[in-house]
Amino acid sequence: MFADRTNWNLEPNRLTRALEARRSRGEPVFDLTASNPTTCGFTYDQEAVLRALTNPGALTYLPDPRGLEVARRAVARYYSERGAETAAQDIFLTTSTSEAYSWVFRTLCNPGDSLLIPAPGYPLFNFLAEIADVRLARYPLVYDSGWQMDLRALKQAITPATRAVVVVHPNNPTGHYTSAPDAKRLTELCAACGLALIVDEVFLDFAISGGSPRTPSEPKPRTFAAGSDALTFTLSGLSKISGLPQMKAAWLVVSGPEKLKAQAGERLEVIADTYLSPNAPVQLALPALLAMRAAFQRQVGDRITRNLSELDRQLGGQKLCSRLKVEGGWYAVLRVPATRSDEDFAVELLTKRGLYLHPGHFFDFPADGYVVVSLLTPENEFSQGVRLLLAAA
Repeated sequence: MFADRTNWNLEPNRLTRALEARRSRGEPVFDLTASNPTTCGFTYDQEAVLRALTNPGALTYLPDPRGLEVARRAVARYYSERGAETAAQDIFLTTSTSEAYSWVFRTLCNPGDSLLIPAPGYPLFNFLAEIADVRLARYPLVYDSGWQMDLRALKQAITPATRAVVVVHPNNPTGHYTSAPDAKRLTELCAACGLALIVDEVFLDFAISGGSPRTPSEPKPRTFAAGSDALTFTLSGLSKISGLPQMKAAWLVVSGPEKLKAQAGERLEVIADTYLSPNAPVQLALPALLAMRAAFQRQVGDRITRNLSELDRQLGGQKLCSRLKVEGGWYAVLRVPATRSDEDFAVELLTKRGLYLHPGHFFDFPADGYVVVSLLTPENEFSQGVRLLLAAA
């Protein structure tokens, strides 16, 4: 009765079962995976958020497949402030970056075609690809005093079935920004091979410099939305930028050679017109909600600074564990002794010490000995969690 693409193993994994069991017994959990900004203790201007959602214009239905122009112009201003001029006509509004991925996958790929994704990387890609009947191949990010894209391995992974390269900028969970030289070489490679670029920039604004958020005097990380020689789809949204995942407001920007950009836009418009998914109240509120990002990002920056400082302080008191360099985002990767599998280690931490964190294999790390912690975790809980982790390592 059901499609083969939905034949997932729906049994909870060992770590999930251990978490459910602990919580069912009412035992405390130190959660170092916390990444929902609305439950991490940040302050929002509640009146302004609610007021933005009461625009009387929402009572009139004026469908636009690309999204209401007032909202798309607000997104264009966001990129303009980053030095990237984008036209509202090249922006499509979606309810989430996941939906944006789905539209782009459907635009580019026939069933069985392939996409290249980074490893380590976020596991959501597996489900998005399976639902779209797309295959995934991986290209490695390698670590040597910092993360780097292995462009040689990426080039070798290209096959006749490859349709696009996915870049997460900065990467989740490594926090690695694609450098300007690598971005140039990558776009040149994609243009030469007839491939598209799909760039996820949801964490773009959360740059970290020397263990602290970027200062206003430092240059902002470059966005791929500025355009290049390759057909490029740049994805982002309010979920991370303004810390408002519940508003379900995201977008994709199409850039690149004019002919390809126009052809992609025409196809995307049909898909968007078929679903017309973003609702009017949130579209009309988007300019105001996007303008609230500065206050939210300052709070996140302060939290990340303090948690990284505390993490490094505790790491300095021992020699078994270390932190990998992070350039942006909300996560930190720790190298721990590989005396057992990452999953065994994570389950042991949870069952014996009440500490919940993500094992490296969850993000497709190539070997054991890595765990991932969220820097959004409230500071007292983060400090205690790190102490438990280091005591167990």
